[in-house]
Amino acid sequence: MCPNSTKNENIWFDELSMPEAEKAAKEGKVVIIPCGSVEEHGTHLPLCTDSLQAEYIALGVARKAGCLVAPPLRYGLCNSTRNFPGTITITFDSLRNIMVDILEDFVRNGFKKLLVITGHAGGSHMTAIKLAGKTVVTNHMNENDRPRIMVCSDYDFAFDLRGKDFDDRDSHAGTIETSRVMAIRSDLIKGKGMQNFPNLPRFEITPDPERYFPSGVMGDPTIASSNKGQKINNYVIDQIVKLVKELEQ
Repeated sequence: MCPNSTKNENIWFDELSMPEAEKAAKEGKVVIIPCGSVEEHGTHLPLCTDSLQAEYIALGVARKAGCLVAPPLRYGLCNSTRNFPGTITITFDSLRNIMVDILEDFVRNGFKKLLVITGHAGGSHMTAIKLAGKTVVTNHMNENDRPRIMVCSDYDFAFDLRGKDFDDRDSHAGTIETSRVMAIRSDLIKGKGMQNFPNLPRFEITPDPERYFPSGVMGDPTIASSNKGQKINNYVIDQIVKLVKELEQ
């Protein structure tokens, strides 16, 4: 169960009974599938940072839009951070295949409107999930009632605020991400972390990207606050509610 969830909300898909699940499918309910990772986020944030954010946002969207939240997938593909202590990554094929299986079985159960929200936004991770979505949609393209699937990261929206309220270089475990976790689970934060704005090579493929950010941080977590985080989280929820409304049309 996600942080801040309460009993008897009928939001969590796996807490429904069999008749309730059947009824939800017939009603055309949107199902949100939150994805995260087990990944380093500096010395100050927990390894579940990406999962916390995705699950919190999914729950907030479900409460506002009246949709369901599937059990989260808490493993992801982490290339640039895999050499840090604590990062547990799965392969591209594993992620794509498990997402195909999950999406296909929701479709088989009659759920034709699916939204994947991932708190981890790495390029290969996103590509694997999008390919899974494309595979499932293509598998059903000749059906009259074919599924509609959306894939997004909450950072597709959180990073809208860079260059406005936040440094446009802010990224992994920086001001935005640290603020968001402060607003969700402040008890999991250990210290302030340290500022680091690395100059990553734009085109060169490197086997040891961690040498550019040995602290595990790309941004400035020292100026984060829970107030900032709540504003960001509210903004992200409102933007993703709009996606749910698109799916419902």
